[in-house]
Amino acid sequence: MFDLKANGTSVKTEVVAGTTTFFTMAYVTVVNPLILSQAGVPFEQSFTATIIAAVIGTLLMGLVARYPIAVAPGMGLNAYFTYSVVQGHAGLGYIEAFSAVFIAGILFLLLSMTSLRRRLIEMIPANLKHAITVGIGLFIAFIGLRMSGIITAHPDNLVALGDLHQPSVVLALVGLAVTLVLLSRDVKGTLFIGMIITGIIAYFAGMLSFTSGIMSVPTLPEGILVWNPITAASDVIRHGLYAVVFSFLLVTLFDTTGTVVGVAEQAGLMKDNKLPRAERAMFSDSVATVAGSMVGTSPTTAYIESAAGVGAGGRTGLTAVVVAGLFVVAAFFSPLIGAVAGLAAITAPSLIVVGCLMMSNVQHIRWNDFDEAFPAFLVILTMPLTSSIATGIALGFISYPLMKIVKGKWKAVHPLMYIFAVLFVLQLVFVPH
Repeated sequence: MFDLKANGTSVKTEVVAGTTTFFTMAYVTVVNPLILSQAGVPFEQSFTATIIAAVIGTLLMGLVARYPIAVAPGMGLNAYFTYSVVQGHAGLGYIEAFSAVFIAGILFLLLSMTSLRRRLIEMIPANLKHAITVGIGLFIAFIGLRMSGIITAHPDNLVALGDLHQPSVVLALVGLAVTLVLLSRDVKGTLFIGMIITGIIAYFAGMLSFTSGIMSVPTLPEGILVWNPITAASDVIRHGLYAVVFSFLLVTLFDTTGTVVGVAEQAGLMKDNKLPRAERAMFSDSVATVAGSMVGTSPTTAYIESAAGVGAGGRTGLTAVVVAGLFVVAAFFSPLIGAVAGLAAITAPSLIVVGCLMMSNVQHIRWNDFDEAFPAFLVILTMPLTSSIATGIALGFISYPLMKIVKGKWKAVHPLMYIFAVLFVLQLVFVPH
């Protein structure tokens, strides 16, 4: 069913590609539960939920869409869930927040069955798409620096350099150095291997212990958290989470589409500048988002690390099936992963490096055209400074049409952009964020 010969590949090549993709993105099994734990989600719950969402989304991507692309809870989306939604709304619990993810996932699923999604993506200026990716990258790197203690809060300057004599800070810097060396040497699975080496150093330094063992049977201590659309919708209405649903939908919409198109382009799978089976790819991601929200994780997205597997020769959905299988194996090592996640210095270097990798999109922004450059700059600047992805997107979508109007280029802006600008103004003015 994968047409290996037609795609110029083999089972061996696809297995190697899938393994490469998995080890490149395996950090998500540690980092995602760690970030969600700061929203109050039990680590074991979010760990298993991460695995479930990744397996469902990646399997569907491989078997239904037949693309060598992995799906898992998105970096940035989990940060928005934790820091902007749960911590940013007084009295809001994580279960109510998952209701917003659940509703956004259902809307996402409905959109994936229509041509509206394609039209929405086409109307967004390329500059803003690139800026959103860069802004999320800076936000993720900022979180990594803060979690590790490399930077710390300051009463006057807001942030300042942390205490470099603290053992955890030293470990984080050593881990970052190790990861950078591996990355510079083009070692496959750099982020995952970097965490392993940092963990080994932490173990022998007495900073890491495995009191609960290494392996265990996967569990969901709190079971299914959200399942009834009516109850979920009432949670959204009662807490006024309309902007949250919209933000999840918007970010997931752009993030997944951009990644799928980018990886497909690298793999030579684009046909006449169009993506075959695009609706199936979006369907895979939306189903994973719905399933993940039910058991305790933030929205899923296609992972740009899939490009590592494509670079290793992956061309078909068999690559994704291999990735899904490896996620299943990883599910039985939660005590090991939980101990590692408890020491932020081990995972922080991955966040910092992922942030750097996401910065590459900055080269595609048209900095010479100020009416294009400033909205992009505003998105990039405000995401980390406001600790809100949604706020950065909102300011970009508001400033872009305004700049075009001032320049006399209002006709160059898609009519839907004006609608989104108005919606974002209403969000910023009337919705707590």
